[in-house]
Amino acid sequence: MAIPGFDPSNFAFPDIGKMMEQFKVPGIDVGKIVEAQRKDIEALTQANQAAYAGVQELAKRQAEILQETMAEWQAAMSRMGSGDTSAQAELAQKALGKAVNNMREMAELTAKSQTQAWEVIQKRFRENLADMMKLMQPPK
Repeated sequence: MAIPGFDPSNFAFPDIGKMMEQFKVPGIDVGKIVEAQRKDIEALTQANQAAYAGVQELAKRQAEILQETMAEWQAAMSRMGSGDTSAQAELAQKALGKAVNNMREMAELTAKSQTQAWEVIQKRFRENLADMMKLMQPPK
C-alpha cells in the first residue's frame, strides 16, 4: 500500500557522494556509504507504508463495526419494548461478547501492522550489521 502523493523515486537528496569525494578519505568507499543510506531510506519508506496500510485497515474495520453495532442497537431497541427481561439479558450478553471479540480483532490488526513494519526495520538492521562486519574485515 503506497502513501498517497508520495513517490520515493522523486525524493531528492544532495549528492553526498560527490561532497565526500572532495575529501578523499583513504579506505572509505563513498559509494557503499551512499548505497547503504539509500537502502535505509527505502526500508523506512516500506515500514511507513506497512504502518499506513495497517492504520487504513484498522479504520475501515472500525467503521464496519460501528455500522454493525448501530444496526444491532436499533433492532435491540425495538425488541426491548416488549418488557421481557430474559430477552434483555440475552441481548446484553450477546452485545458484551461481540464487544470483546471486536476488541480482540482490533488488537490483532494493530499487532499485525506493527509486526510488518518492525520486520522491515529489523531486516535492514541485519543488513547494516552484515555490511559493517564486512568493512571491519582486514583487507586480503
